[in-house]
Amino acid sequence: MKKFRYYNISRYRKLRYSTNNFDKNPFIVFLPGFMSDIEGKKPNCFRSFASQNQIGFLAIEYSGHGKSSGKFIEGNISLWTDDAKKLIKKIVKKNKFIIIGSSMGAWIALNQFKFFKNQIVGMLGIGSAPEFLDRLMWKKFPKKIKNEIIKKGITTINHGDKTKYQYPISHQLIKDGRKNKVFSKKIFKKIHISMFHGKKDEVVPVSFSKKVLSIFKKANKKLFVIKNGDHSLSDTKSLKKMKSELSRIIKNIS
Repeated sequence: MKKFRYYNISRYRKLRYSTNNFDKNPFIVFLPGFMSDIEGKKPNCFRSFASQNQIGFLAIEYSGHGKSSGKFIEGNISLWTDDAKKLIKKIVKKNKFIIIGSSMGAWIALNQFKFFKNQIVGMLGIGSAPEFLDRLMWKKFPKKIKNEIIKKGITTINHGDKTKYQYPISHQLIKDGRKNKVFSKKIFKKIHISMFHGKKDEVVPVSFSKKVLSIFKKANKKLFVIKNGDHSLSDTKSLKKMKSELSRIIKNIS
């Protein structure tokens, strides 16, 4: 089976995704972060985990990310949420699933509860960054950068390591993010929620993972702060802990 496939949303728009040959519950759905693709260690790790456990798997590349069509600067949280919704409906169908969100992917994952509340049986967050556009970017931008974004509609910023986090940030992206606030929401579903966050995360503070947990009022909640972990948490030790937690969740929902 091909590792990557494409879903044609329209004549001129297609999304790349990864899946496997299994359709057994619960599916694992992986949502990557801002400007990320599905060729890294995390999606590969979870794809292997799903296949070894003979359960379904789906990893999604949003519009303008990786090899999906579209321009990144034209994308936003609403569009990427819709991308995920469309592919989940196509691949997962009516099956139950555990949703995994890495960084921005946790924001997209939380938005999926609007559409799949009865199907989602667990959530795993990795360096979760809901509402980061306003809280971690816009509010910290100097006045000069804010004025440039408002005037020109876009700017390029260095976030963290200059060679690793260079982002084009558009005004429409910031404004759309404000329409997708999730920290003020409350979810009462009895569900397993596990957050993983690196203690040495240089991009997103651990308080964001704690805020995600506070959204869920009746959930079985866990927070794993990885002592030497960075934002990515793509190291072998961290991934091993995540797989162990996934196994625990699957065992408890079976």
